[in-house]
Amino acid sequence: MLYKLLRPAVFTLDAERAHKLTIEALKLSPRSGPPRAGKLSVQVAGLHFPNPLGMAAGFDKDGEVPDAVLGLGFGFTEIGSLTPRPQAGNPKPRLFRLRQDRGVINRMGFNNGGLPAALPQLEKRRTRPGIVGINIGANKDSADRIADYATMAEAVAPFASYLAINVSSPNTPGLRALQDPIALGALIDRVKDSAGKDAPPIFLKVAPDLQPADIDDLARLAIAKELGALIVSNTTIERPPLQSRHAGEAGGLSGAPLGGMALQRVRDFHTATGGAVPLVGVGGIASAEDAWDRIRAGASLVQLYSAMVYEGPGLAAKIVKRLERLMRRDGFSSIAEAVGTE
Repeated sequence: MLYKLLRPAVFTLDAERAHKLTIEALKLSPRSGPPRAGKLSVQVAGLHFPNPLGMAAGFDKDGEVPDAVLGLGFGFTEIGSLTPRPQAGNPKPRLFRLRQDRGVINRMGFNNGGLPAALPQLEKRRTRPGIVGINIGANKDSADRIADYATMAEAVAPFASYLAINVSSPNTPGLRALQDPIALGALIDRVKDSAGKDAPPIFLKVAPDLQPADIDDLARLAIAKELGALIVSNTTIERPPLQSRHAGEAGGLSGAPLGGMALQRVRDFHTATGGAVPLVGVGGIASAEDAWDRIRAGASLVQLYSAMVYEGPGLAAKIVKRLERLMRRDGFSSIAEAVGTE
Protein backbone atom coordinates (compact mmCIF):
# COMPACT_ATOMS: atom_id res chain seq x y z
CA MET A 1 0.00 0.00 0.00
CA LEU A 2 2.89 2.35 0.81
CA TYR A 3 4.45 1.67 -2.58
CA LYS A 4 1.18 2.48 -4.34
CA LEU A 5 1.25 5.89 -2.65
CA LEU A 6 4.88 6.45 -3.65
CA ARG A 7 4.62 5.05 -7.18
CA PRO A 8 3.48 8.30 -8.90
CA ALA A 9 6.56 10.05 -7.53
CA VAL A 10 8.82 7.13 -8.50
CA PHE A 11 7.41 7.19 -12.02
CA THR A 12 8.45 10.83 -12.45
CA LEU A 13 12.05 9.59 -12.38
CA ASP A 14 13.86 8.10 -15.33
CA ALA A 15 13.38 4.31 -15.14
CA GLU A 16 17.07 3.53 -14.85
CA ARG A 17 17.57 6.19 -12.17
CA ALA A 18 14.66 4.76 -10.20
CA HIS A 19 16.20 1.30 -10.45
CA LYS A 20 19.54 2.50 -9.08
CA LEU A 21 17.76 4.17 -6.16
CA THR A 22 15.98 0.87 -5.45
CA ILE A 23 19.33 -0.94 -5.25
CA GLU A 24 20.66 1.72 -2.88
CA ALA A 25 17.56 1.41 -0.71
CA LEU A 26 17.96 -2.36 -0.51
CA LYS A 27 21.53 -1.91 0.71
CA LEU A 28 20.00 -0.28 3.79
CA SER A 29 17.36 -2.96 4.30
CA PRO A 30 17.32 -4.53 7.79
CA ARG A 31 15.84 -7.74 6.35
CA SER A 32 18.26 -10.10 4.67
CA GLY A 33 18.68 -13.81 4.08
CA PRO A 34 16.40 -16.51 2.75
CA PRO A 35 12.88 -17.20 4.02
CA ARG A 36 12.21 -20.35 5.99
CA ALA A 37 11.40 -23.46 4.02
CA GLY A 38 7.79 -24.47 4.32
CA LYS A 39 5.11 -26.28 2.38
CA LEU A 40 6.19 -24.57 -0.84
CA SER A 41 9.75 -25.91 -0.69
CA VAL A 42 10.93 -27.70 -3.80
CA GLN A 43 14.08 -29.51 -4.91
CA VAL A 44 15.53 -28.76 -8.33
CA ALA A 45 18.94 -29.83 -9.66
CA GLY A 46 19.93 -31.02 -6.19
CA LEU A 47 19.19 -27.62 -4.64
CA HIS A 48 16.58 -27.13 -1.93
CA PHE A 49 14.53 -23.99 -2.60
CA PRO A 50 12.48 -22.70 0.36
CA ASN A 51 9.83 -21.60 -2.12
CA PRO A 52 9.68 -21.63 -5.94
CA LEU A 53 9.64 -17.84 -6.49
CA GLY A 54 12.86 -16.18 -7.60
CA MET A 55 14.13 -12.78 -8.67
CA ALA A 56 15.19 -12.90 -12.31
CA ALA A 57 18.54 -11.76 -13.65
CA GLY A 58 18.81 -8.12 -14.62
CA PHE A 59 17.67 -6.67 -11.31
CA ASP A 60 20.91 -7.08 -9.34
CA LYS A 61 23.45 -7.02 -12.15
CA ASP A 62 26.61 -6.76 -10.03
CA GLY A 63 25.52 -8.87 -7.08
CA GLU A 64 25.20 -5.91 -4.75
CA VAL A 65 22.07 -6.94 -2.82
CA PRO A 66 21.34 -10.68 -3.13
CA ASP A 67 20.70 -11.15 0.58
CA ALA A 68 18.39 -8.15 0.75
CA VAL A 69 16.43 -9.55 -2.21
CA LEU A 70 16.06 -12.87 -0.40
CA GLY A 71 14.87 -10.89 2.61
CA LEU A 72 11.87 -9.74 0.56
CA GLY A 73 10.58 -13.31 0.57
CA PHE A 74 12.10 -14.71 -2.62
CA GLY A 75 13.15 -18.35 -2.46
CA PHE A 76 16.18 -17.60 -4.64
CA THR A 77 17.75 -14.80 -6.65
CA GLU A 78 19.82 -14.65 -9.82
CA ILE A 79 22.46 -11.95 -10.22
CA GLY A 80 23.93 -10.71 -13.49
CA SER A 81 24.27 -10.93 -16.35
CA LEU A 82 27.97 -10.65 -15.60
CA THR A 83 30.69 -10.37 -18.24
CA PRO A 84 34.47 -10.78 -17.85
CA ARG A 85 35.26 -7.11 -18.42
CA PRO A 86 33.28 -4.05 -17.32
CA GLN A 87 30.76 -2.98 -19.94
CA ALA A 88 28.89 0.29 -20.20
CA GLY A 89 26.05 -1.18 -22.24
CA ASN A 90 24.02 0.61 -24.88
CA PRO A 91 23.48 4.39 -25.04
CA LYS A 92 20.84 5.90 -22.75
CA PRO A 93 17.87 6.06 -22.54
CA ARG A 94 17.60 2.29 -22.70
CA LEU A 95 14.94 1.34 -20.16
CA PHE A 96 11.27 2.24 -20.69
CA ARG A 97 8.13 1.71 -18.63
CA LEU A 98 5.04 0.78 -20.63
CA ARG A 99 2.57 1.96 -18.02
CA GLN A 100 -0.68 1.29 -19.86
CA ASP A 101 0.53 -2.20 -20.74
CA ARG A 102 2.26 -2.96 -17.41
CA GLY A 103 5.35 -3.89 -19.37
CA VAL A 104 8.96 -2.85 -19.81
CA ILE A 105 11.23 -2.50 -22.83
CA ASN A 106 14.97 -2.59 -22.24
CA ARG A 107 18.02 -2.49 -24.45
CA MET A 108 20.55 -2.35 -21.63
CA GLY A 109 23.22 -4.39 -23.41
CA PHE A 110 24.76 -6.37 -20.53
CA ASN A 111 25.79 -3.23 -18.63
CA ASN A 112 27.74 -4.34 -15.56
CA GLY A 113 30.99 -3.81 -13.72
CA GLY A 114 32.42 -7.14 -14.85
CA LEU A 115 34.44 -9.47 -12.67
CA PRO A 116 36.35 -6.60 -10.98
CA ALA A 117 33.10 -5.34 -9.47
CA ALA A 118 31.41 -8.66 -8.80
CA LEU A 119 34.12 -10.80 -7.23
CA PRO A 120 34.56 -8.70 -4.05
CA GLN A 121 30.78 -8.77 -3.54
CA LEU A 122 30.63 -12.53 -4.06
CA GLU A 123 33.58 -13.19 -1.78
CA LYS A 124 31.92 -11.10 0.95
CA ARG A 125 28.82 -13.34 1.09
CA ARG A 126 30.53 -16.66 0.37
CA THR A 127 29.43 -18.35 3.59
CA ARG A 128 25.97 -16.81 3.80
CA PRO A 129 22.87 -18.99 3.35
CA GLY A 130 20.46 -18.76 0.46
CA ILE A 131 20.31 -19.83 -3.17
CA VAL A 132 22.04 -17.28 -5.38
CA GLY A 133 22.42 -18.14 -9.05
CA ILE A 134 24.88 -16.29 -11.26
CA ASN A 135 23.89 -15.43 -14.82
CA ILE A 136 26.91 -15.22 -17.12
CA GLY A 137 27.36 -13.56 -20.50
CA ALA A 138 29.98 -12.40 -23.00
CA ASN A 139 31.39 -8.96 -23.70
CA LYS A 140 29.93 -7.31 -26.77
CA ASP A 141 33.32 -6.72 -28.40
CA SER A 142 34.80 -10.10 -27.53
CA ALA A 143 36.64 -11.93 -30.32
CA ASP A 144 35.77 -15.29 -28.72
CA ARG A 145 32.48 -15.27 -26.87
CA ILE A 146 32.63 -18.93 -25.89
CA ALA A 147 35.95 -18.18 -24.19
CA ASP A 148 34.21 -15.38 -22.26
CA TYR A 149 31.64 -17.85 -20.89
CA ALA A 150 34.46 -20.21 -19.92
CA THR A 151 36.28 -17.39 -18.13
CA MET A 152 33.15 -16.48 -16.23
CA ALA A 153 32.39 -20.07 -15.24
CA GLU A 154 35.87 -20.59 -13.84
CA ALA A 155 35.82 -17.32 -11.90
CA VAL A 156 32.34 -17.42 -10.34
CA ALA A 157 31.53 -21.13 -9.99
CA PRO A 158 32.84 -21.25 -6.39
CA PHE A 159 30.28 -18.59 -5.40
CA ALA A 160 27.26 -19.79 -7.38
CA SER A 161 24.39 -22.02 -6.28
CA TYR A 162 23.88 -22.50 -10.01
CA LEU A 163 25.30 -20.98 -13.19
CA ALA A 164 22.85 -19.60 -15.77
CA ILE A 165 24.16 -19.40 -19.33
CA ASN A 166 22.54 -16.42 -21.05
CA VAL A 167 22.62 -16.75 -24.84
CA SER A 168 19.16 -15.29 -25.34
CA SER A 169 19.43 -11.55 -24.69
CA PRO A 170 18.27 -9.63 -27.77
CA ASN A 171 20.42 -6.61 -26.89
CA THR A 172 23.88 -7.98 -27.75
CA PRO A 173 24.17 -8.34 -31.55
CA GLY A 174 24.75 -11.92 -32.64
CA LEU A 175 24.38 -13.43 -29.17
CA ARG A 176 21.27 -15.45 -29.98
CA ALA A 177 23.23 -17.21 -32.73
CA LEU A 178 24.79 -19.20 -29.89
CA GLN A 179 21.42 -20.95 -29.48
CA ASP A 180 22.38 -22.97 -32.58
CA PRO A 181 22.68 -26.57 -31.27
CA ILE A 182 26.27 -27.11 -32.47
CA ALA A 183 27.57 -23.82 -31.08
CA LEU A 184 25.56 -24.21 -27.89
CA GLY A 185 26.78 -27.74 -27.31
CA ALA A 186 30.37 -26.56 -27.54
CA LEU A 187 29.63 -23.65 -25.21
CA ILE A 188 28.02 -25.86 -22.56
CA ASP A 189 30.98 -28.26 -22.67
CA ARG A 190 33.43 -25.38 -22.18
CA VAL A 191 31.41 -23.98 -19.28
CA LYS A 192 31.26 -27.36 -17.56
CA ASP A 193 34.99 -27.98 -18.02
CA SER A 194 35.87 -24.50 -16.79
CA ALA A 195 33.60 -24.68 -13.75
CA GLY A 196 35.55 -27.70 -12.50
CA LYS A 197 34.71 -31.03 -10.93
CA ASP A 198 32.67 -29.43 -8.15
CA ALA A 199 30.70 -27.29 -10.61
CA PRO A 200 27.27 -26.06 -9.54
CA PRO A 201 24.27 -27.06 -11.69
CA ILE A 202 24.18 -25.44 -15.13
CA PHE A 203 20.95 -23.69 -16.19
CA LEU A 204 20.34 -22.38 -19.71
CA LYS A 205 18.23 -19.27 -20.40
CA VAL A 206 16.43 -19.41 -23.75
CA ALA A 207 14.52 -16.89 -25.85
CA PRO A 208 10.74 -16.97 -26.29
CA ASP A 209 11.10 -16.19 -30.01
CA LEU A 210 11.65 -19.80 -31.07
CA GLN A 211 10.24 -22.00 -33.79
CA PRO A 212 9.00 -25.53 -32.96
CA ALA A 213 12.14 -27.07 -34.48
CA ASP A 214 14.32 -24.82 -32.31
CA ILE A 215 12.45 -25.93 -29.20
CA ASP A 216 12.92 -29.60 -30.07
CA ASP A 217 16.65 -29.07 -30.74
CA LEU A 218 17.18 -27.23 -27.47
CA ALA A 219 15.19 -29.82 -25.53
CA ARG A 220 17.29 -32.67 -26.93
CA LEU A 221 20.48 -30.77 -26.15
CA ALA A 222 19.38 -30.01 -22.58
CA ILE A 223 18.71 -33.71 -22.00
CA ALA A 224 21.96 -34.83 -23.64
CA LYS A 225 24.06 -32.33 -21.68
CA GLU A 226 22.22 -33.11 -18.42
CA LEU A 227 21.46 -29.47 -17.70
CA GLY A 228 20.12 -28.60 -14.29
CA ALA A 229 17.24 -26.59 -15.76
CA LEU A 230 16.01 -24.49 -18.66
CA ILE A 231 14.98 -20.90 -17.88
CA VAL A 232 11.99 -20.16 -20.12
CA SER A 233 12.22 -17.40 -21.18
CA ASN A 234 14.09 -14.15 -21.80
CA THR A 235 12.54 -10.97 -23.21
CA THR A 236 10.93 -10.96 -26.65
CA ILE A 237 11.67 -8.91 -29.76
CA GLU A 238 8.08 -9.44 -30.94
CA ARG A 239 5.49 -6.75 -30.37
CA PRO A 240 1.91 -7.69 -29.52
CA PRO A 241 -0.59 -4.82 -29.61
CA LEU A 242 0.60 -2.17 -27.11
CA GLN A 243 -0.84 1.14 -25.95
CA SER A 244 2.16 2.89 -24.42
CA ARG A 245 3.93 5.74 -26.17
CA HIS A 246 7.16 3.77 -25.78
CA ALA A 247 5.80 0.75 -27.66
CA GLY A 248 8.03 1.42 -30.66
CA GLU A 249 11.30 1.44 -28.73
CA ALA A 250 13.88 -1.16 -29.74
CA GLY A 251 14.87 -3.84 -27.23
CA GLY A 252 13.44 -6.76 -25.32
CA LEU A 253 9.84 -6.62 -24.12
CA SER A 254 8.98 -8.00 -20.68
CA GLY A 255 6.16 -7.78 -18.18
CA ALA A 256 2.47 -8.46 -18.73
CA PRO A 257 2.57 -8.37 -22.58
CA LEU A 258 5.05 -11.27 -22.55
CA GLY A 259 2.94 -13.44 -20.24
CA GLY A 260 0.96 -15.44 -22.79
CA MET A 261 3.95 -16.21 -24.97
CA ALA A 262 6.14 -17.18 -22.02
CA LEU A 263 3.44 -19.47 -20.61
CA GLN A 264 3.12 -21.21 -23.97
CA ARG A 265 6.89 -21.73 -24.12
CA VAL A 266 6.78 -23.48 -20.76
CA ARG A 267 4.13 -25.80 -22.17
CA ASP A 268 6.21 -26.33 -25.32
CA PHE A 269 9.41 -27.17 -23.46
CA HIS A 270 7.62 -29.39 -20.97
CA THR A 271 6.24 -31.39 -23.88
CA ALA A 272 9.52 -31.40 -25.80
CA THR A 273 11.56 -32.59 -22.81
CA GLY A 274 8.93 -34.98 -21.54
CA GLY A 275 9.50 -33.45 -18.13
CA ALA A 276 13.09 -34.75 -18.11
CA VAL A 277 14.61 -31.29 -17.55
CA PRO A 278 13.27 -28.94 -14.84
CA LEU A 279 11.92 -25.63 -16.13
CA VAL A 280 12.07 -22.16 -14.62
CA GLY A 281 9.10 -20.12 -15.85
CA VAL A 282 9.72 -16.40 -16.26
CA GLY A 283 8.08 -13.57 -18.19
CA GLY A 284 4.91 -11.70 -17.32
CA ILE A 285 4.46 -13.14 -13.83
CA ALA A 286 2.78 -10.57 -11.57
CA SER A 287 0.55 -12.64 -9.28
CA ALA A 288 0.27 -15.97 -7.53
CA GLU A 289 -2.19 -17.04 -10.20
CA ASP A 290 0.40 -16.31 -12.90
CA ALA A 291 3.00 -18.32 -11.02
CA TRP A 292 0.56 -21.18 -10.44
CA ASP A 293 -0.27 -21.31 -14.15
CA ARG A 294 3.44 -21.74 -14.97
CA ILE A 295 3.83 -24.49 -12.40
CA ARG A 296 0.78 -26.37 -13.66
CA ALA A 297 2.14 -25.92 -17.23
CA GLY A 298 5.44 -27.57 -16.30
CA ALA A 299 7.69 -25.16 -14.39
CA SER A 300 9.26 -26.28 -11.12
CA LEU A 301 10.41 -22.74 -10.34
CA VAL A 302 9.29 -19.27 -11.43
CA GLN A 303 10.94 -15.86 -11.58
CA LEU A 304 9.80 -12.26 -11.91
CA TYR A 305 11.32 -8.80 -12.24
CA SER A 306 9.26 -6.35 -14.31
CA ALA A 307 6.19 -6.74 -12.09
CA MET A 308 8.16 -5.22 -9.21
CA VAL A 309 8.13 -1.93 -11.12
CA TYR A 310 4.35 -1.78 -10.79
CA GLU A 311 3.68 -3.72 -7.58
CA GLY A 312 6.62 -2.80 -5.37
CA PRO A 313 8.85 -4.74 -2.96
CA GLY A 314 6.01 -6.48 -1.13
CA LEU A 315 5.07 -8.51 -4.18
CA ALA A 316 7.18 -11.58 -3.41
CA ALA A 317 5.71 -12.14 0.06
CA LYS A 318 2.21 -11.58 -1.31
CA ILE A 319 2.68 -14.16 -4.09
CA VAL A 320 4.21 -16.77 -1.80
CA LYS A 321 1.36 -16.49 0.69
CA ARG A 322 -1.31 -16.78 -1.99
CA LEU A 323 0.54 -19.58 -3.81
CA GLU A 324 0.27 -21.87 -0.82
CA ARG A 325 -3.47 -21.29 -0.74
CA LEU A 326 -3.76 -22.13 -4.45
CA MET A 327 -1.79 -25.33 -3.91
CA ARG A 328 -4.10 -26.42 -1.09
CA ARG A 329 -7.20 -25.38 -3.05
CA ASP A 330 -6.28 -27.69 -5.91
CA GLY A 331 -5.50 -30.64 -3.66
CA PHE A 332 -1.71 -30.75 -3.87
CA SER A 333 0.57 -31.24 -0.91
CA SER A 334 3.72 -29.94 -2.66
CA ILE A 335 4.86 -27.90 -5.64
CA ALA A 336 6.49 -30.98 -7.14
CA GLU A 337 3.12 -32.75 -7.25
CA ALA A 338 1.58 -29.89 -9.23
CA VAL A 339 4.27 -29.50 -11.92
CA GLY A 340 2.89 -30.22 -15.38
CA THR A 341 -0.62 -31.18 -14.23
CA GLU A 342 -2.39 -28.51 -16.29
